Amino acid sequence: MKIQSTAILGAGSWGTALAALWGKNGRDLRLWSRNESLVEQLKTARENRDYLPGIRLPDSVKITAELRDCADVELIVFVMPSTALRTIADKLRETGVSKNAVLLSCTKGIEHGTGMRMSQILQEHFPGNPVAVLSGPNLAVEVARDLPTATVLACSEAERATELQSYLGSARFRIYTGDELTGIELGGALKNIFAIAAGISDGFGLGDNTKAALLTRGLAEMIRLGTAMGGNARTFYGLSGVGDLIATCYSSHSRNRRVGEQLGRGQSLQQVTSSMQMVAEGIPTTKSAYECARKLKIETPIIDQIYAMLYEGKPLAQAMEELLGREQKPERN
Repeated sequence: MKIQSTAILGAGSWGTALAALWGKNGRDLRLWSRNESLVEQLKTARENRDYLPGIRLPDSVKITAELRDCADVELIVFVMPSTALRTIADKLRETGVSKNAVLLSCTKGIEHGTGMRMSQILQEHFPGNPVAVLSGPNLAVEVARDLPTATVLACSEAERATELQSYLGSARFRIYTGDELTGIELGGALKNIFAIAAGISDGFGLGDNTKAALLTRGLAEMIRLGTAMGGNARTFYGLSGVGDLIATCYSSHSRNRRVGEQLGRGQSLQQVTSSMQMVAEGIPTTKSAYECARKLKIETPIIDQIYAMLYEGKPLAQAMEELLGREQKPERN
């Protein structure tokens, strides 16, 4: 089926950036948010002043707070926080969607309790629809400013991946196709945990050597846990693994790195999160990853310490000392 219209569900920074990117050619594109005051602001100003100031949405983008406005499109893009995806999927299923519509997840997270990936939740709710995922080093503000980036996309129906690549890609938004959803999703989700760790290192002023070591050992954990959860090790060396890990651990635009940096400078988690308008996915993903690692009996020392800091109140200095004081051993992934 030829894609002629698209709906983006979620008008945070990433959803707004994608609407600005994909709507500039006059395409039929709808941007949905359940926040009615935000919808009115977007309609009036054509700018998301809360989440992506300075970026104007094309006039062709229709702004709506009604899910029924998004039910008849050929491509539905999910860009809400991971903790909200199941709820929105429930409501969308009640509204009804075309049985041929492609459902594309751009949400990076793992569900608490179930350990389910976002595409699995969509497949559970819409078993007859093709489901795709997109992930990579795609900082919203840079994509919205039309700075060159690359990303990777996979679909449950492989031939649809090429169609989506052609429809959504451009010279400035280069899309590669992948051959598995699992690794692509897990790379995009797990890297946020290590971005928090990198930010804590920055906040402590521990230097580039420490940060490089954290990233390298974080990648080892990502591969160890990700493969145990069904991902292909090779995928984690690509754009959704190493690529996204580098971007989120080093960029000043990374909200997860910024959360860690503020924690490292002595702020409490409550102080950090209360000052944020946007969700830092690394916080809920840490809990989900910790749960999955325990169930699968996978060794994840960095994830364990970040979990202890975020959810058990462990002092940051103590967690760092415990990481550094671990028994020395051969380097193995």
